Amino acid sequence: MRLPFQIAVRFLKSSKGQTGLIVLGIAVGVSVQIFIGSLIQGLQDSIIYKTTGTSPQINISSTSDDKLLPNYNDIVDKISRLDRRIINLSVTSDGPVLLIKDTNNYSVLVRGMELEKSNKIYNIKNRMYEGKLPKNDYEAIIGKELQEELDAKIGDTLQIIKNSGEVSQLTITGFFNLNVAALNKTWVITTLQTSQKLFSTGDKVTGIEMQVTELFKADEIANRVSSKIPSDLKVENWKAQNEELLSGLNGQSVSSIMIQIFVLIAVALAIASVLAIAVLQKSKQIGILKAMGIIDRTASLILLFQGLLLGIMGSILGVLLGLLLSYIFSKFALTPDGQPIVPLKIEYGFIALSALIALASSTVAAVIPARRSSKLNPIEVIRNA
Repeated sequence: MRLPFQIAVRFLKSSKGQTGLIVLGIAVGVSVQIFIGSLIQGLQDSIIYKTTGTSPQINISSTSDDKLLPNYNDIVDKISRLDRRIINLSVTSDGPVLLIKDTNNYSVLVRGMELEKSNKIYNIKNRMYEGKLPKNDYEAIIGKELQEELDAKIGDTLQIIKNSGEVSQLTITGFFNLNVAALNKTWVITTLQTSQKLFSTGDKVTGIEMQVTELFKADEIANRVSSKIPSDLKVENWKAQNEELLSGLNGQSVSSIMIQIFVLIAVALAIASVLAIAVLQKSKQIGILKAMGIIDRTASLILLFQGLLLGIMGSILGVLLGLLLSYIFSKFALTPDGQPIVPLKIEYGFIALSALIALASSTVAAVIPARRSSKLNPIEVIRNA
C-alpha cells in the first residue's frame, strides 16, 4: 500500500498545473454544495420561523354552540403531561366587538390572554414599542396600524360595543407591532380576566394554544392530543393550515438536492476524464513499473490513490471556500436595516457530509481509469513508446 501511495504522490507532483485545476474543480463543487445547502436551509428556517415561530403551532377550540371550553385547567394539565414536545401552553378568551371612534366603526377582536404565558408564544413584551402590558381590569394594548388609524395615545379610552349591544370601555396602556398588518389592525389584547368579564363567559375560555419543539411533527402531536381530549374539541395544527407553504418548501428542498447532485456528477466526470488522460500520459511509466514487477492491483491502486488524494485536497479547499463564500454573503448581502437578506444556516454535519460525498465521488471516479491502467501490457507500452 505504501509504494502505490508514494508513486501516486509523485505523479501528482509531476503535473502540478493539472493537479491544481482538478483540486480547484472539486473545491468549487464542494463550496457550491455548502453554500446552496446553507442558503436553502436558512431560507426555509427563516420562512418557518416567520410563519410559526411566534405563533401557536397547535390550537384547540370548541365545536359546541357557545364555542366555549369549560374545565380548561384539567385539559391543560392532561396535555402538559401527554408529550414532552409540547411547550408554552396558554389559554385565550376571544370575542369580536365593534370599536367606535368619532363617526368611524372598526371591527376588532378582543383577545384575553394569560399574558406571561402567551408572551412565550407571541413575544409580546419585545414587540411593544410604547407603554406597558395591561395588568388591571379593563386595560388593553392595541397594534401599530390601529393606533395610527385612531390617532390613539396611552391613557385614551376605547369605546366598544359587544354583540349583545352592551357598551364597554377599555383604557389603552401600550402599543405593539407583531409585524403583521392584519393583526396590528384587528387585535385588542387584554388580560384573560378582563375578557371573561366583558363577554360574561365565567370560568371558561375560547381556545388553548401551544407550541412544540419538533415543528414538522406538529400534525403527529396534534393527533395524539386529539385522541386524549373530549370529542367536541377541535385540534388544528400549523401544517394543516399551511399546506401551500409546505409544498413550496418541499420544492425548494428538491431543487437544492438536484443542484447538488448535478454538481457532484460534473465533478466526478471531470475527475474521471482527467485521470483517464493521466493513464495515457503515464502509460510509459506504468508500463516500466509493470516490467519491473509491479502487479496489476498495485497499478490500479496508484490511480485510486490519486483520486483519493485529489478528493481530500479538493474537499478541504472546498469547505474553506464554502465558508468564505457564506461569510461574504452574510456580510454584504444585507437589508436596509443591516440584517442578512437570508440568514444562512451553517450545519457542520452537512458540511462534513458534503466533503465526504465529494471525497467518495472523486475516489469512485478513479475506478475506471484504474481498471484501464491494470490492463496495460508493459511490452506493448514500452515497444510503442
